[in-house]
Amino acid sequence: MFGLGTDASLLMLAAAFCALSYLAICARPGKSWLKTVLKTGSVLLLAAIALQNSGFMLLAMALLACAVGDYFLSREGDEAFLSGVGAFAIGHLAYTALFALHPRADMQRISDGWPLSAALALLGGVMVVLLFRKAGALRWAVVVYVPIILSMGIMAMGLPFDRGLALILPAALLFVLSDFVLAQEMFVLAEGHKLRRFTPYIVWSSYFGAQALFLIGFLTS
Repeated sequence: MFGLGTDASLLMLAAAFCALSYLAICARPGKSWLKTVLKTGSVLLLAAIALQNSGFMLLAMALLACAVGDYFLSREGDEAFLSGVGAFAIGHLAYTALFALHPRADMQRISDGWPLSAALALLGGVMVVLLFRKAGALRWAVVVYVPIILSMGIMAMGLPFDRGLALILPAALLFVLSDFVLAQEMFVLAEGHKLRRFTPYIVWSSYFGAQALFLIGFLTS
């Protein structure tokens, strides 16, 4: 599968099974340990694949941090939420470093792709203003988080559109989409809003898709 070895392919299938199982129940109201196990396990299995490859420790670190973030965000309370945001911030910083330090990274590509950089910066500005107004006591945590994830998306532009690395920028944009929709769901959309029927599926499918594409992209580059 994707040119991976037998063990890695089995782990990838297990991760996909957990992810699809979570997708089937992600819109159910309330928290549960079943949701926590499936959500966290999906990304933890991807991290296990990265850990098998000694040349991808930053990738493994990013996936592990995100798995920790998934655990905390699947639990109740503001303290768990803040812990989850912190873990995801670490994950995004690890991805940013991974992109920037890649031997084929070229910052000129970011300059050449300035329209996308400008669009991401504009999106970030809108989200900072909106979330500062809507996120209440959590406003500072989410406002600081916005530029961190956007820097990850912009830095992904420095990698070439070649072989597996061609998956990295689309994956980064999927990650940004997932966080954008999650922010709308948590802080902006009113209870009972009709879009809430779809947002859990968009958040999870774009998020897990991004993580899987990151892993596949780097391992097949």
